[in-house]
Amino acid sequence: MINDPAWPSNWLRGVLDLCVLRIIAAGPTYGYAIAAALEAAGLGAPKGGTLYPLLGRFERDNWVESQWSAGAGGPGRKFYSLTETGRGELASQTARWSQFAAVVSTCLLQNPAAASSPKTAAARDSAPQTISHVELKAQP
Repeated sequence: MINDPAWPSNWLRGVLDLCVLRIIAAGPTYGYAIAAALEAAGLGAPKGGTLYPLLGRFERDNWVESQWSAGAGGPGRKFYSLTETGRGELASQTARWSQFAAVVSTCLLQNPAAASSPKTAAARDSAPQTISHVELKAQP
């Protein structure tokens, strides 16, 4: 998977599809450039055995299309670009991710059981909001 020890691999597996789609949405690009963009974004560099099968699945699902281009003084590169279906998938997954991230944040920053009670929800909504700093250490 991704080699950055700062993030647990199960978290990265959950966001890799969405992040790769977003990188490709910026314009036609190739595998090495996608890996470099993921690393530059702070997600670490995916192994080829993770990224290329993912890109193959995107092609089968008609989210991306590919085209070989001759390399300038080197081997050719397979460029990937988003299809209309892929753009729709990116928009849908981005919206769902935003909702999911909000739910996870709520769960982490308050007692989820208390949030579901009408009495505690009313009390919470009228109380001043404070959040203390919590340092989380990544699991390898």
